[in-house]
Amino acid sequence: MVLLPVHCPYCDTDQVVKCGKSETGKQRYLCQNDACGHRTFMLDYHHRAYLPEVKQQIIDMALNGSGVRDTGRVLGISKDTVVSALKKKPSLNASTPRS
Repeated sequence: MVLLPVHCPYCDTDQVVKCGKSETGKQRYLCQNDACGHRTFMLDYHHRAYLPEVKQQIIDMALNGSGVRDTGRVLGISKDTVVSALKKKPSLNASTPRS
């Protein structure tokens, strides 16, 4: 039996413990690094759109001028998922005060 250490995909630390199971029966993990922006994650998601790499591709395609329907078609996900991912991403100007 080989034990492979689990690393957090967001902060790349190995301070990870098991944290229950999802509704579909997949193992959920908890990152114990206080500086990590995401606390729980799974290694294999049921839907492809939950992957951090796909969310980053959505942001990159939006910044390069691709439309919502085009992004969904290229990545093989719903256009509603693309819109939801774009709404959840914090804007770069959120830290600057408005006058």
